[in-house]
Amino acid sequence: MPPLPKLDRIDLRILAQLQSNGRLTNVELARRVGLSASPCLIRVKRLEKSGYIVSYGAQINLQKISSLLTVFTEVTLSDHRRDDFSRFETRIQKIPSVMECHLVSGGYDYLLKFMTRSVEHYQGVIEAMLDANIGIEKYFSYIVIKSPIIKPAIAIDSIIDSSPP
Repeated sequence: MPPLPKLDRIDLRILAQLQSNGRLTNVELARRVGLSASPCLIRVKRLEKSGYIVSYGAQINLQKISSLLTVFTEVTLSDHRRDDFSRFETRIQKIPSVMECHLVSGGYDYLLKFMTRSVEHYQGVIEAMLDANIGIEKYFSYIVIKSPIIKPAIAIDSIIDSSPP
């Protein structure tokens, strides 16, 4: 695999602009980052090809469609061989209500984020996971009561700037 292209400040501005509004026209994006349209499009295509831009999409207010329950679940596996982690991760990817899965350090192995229709729906998903014999030794569930802060993305300049916050 060839090395990733080094990003300059214009690339970073392009990424920041597209992250906040993926529907910008190329002409408007070029204006915002200080380029003409053609070089801007070339940069965007290069960023897409090299994997910096993964996809474009809409953020949907799911609560307007249906009431949802968010649950964070700590999962501990019964065994800790490479195949055990691989089997768990492969199976968990196929569960539609699993929104995130993180292998973590500390007192348990994985932190999962579920979005389900109800507590009963969540319990059914967990029971199906246990029945599937994917190596779960124990789990602890945390039902979200309120989410005062949800950010769709981190500001790009905040992760590259070396100055303190």
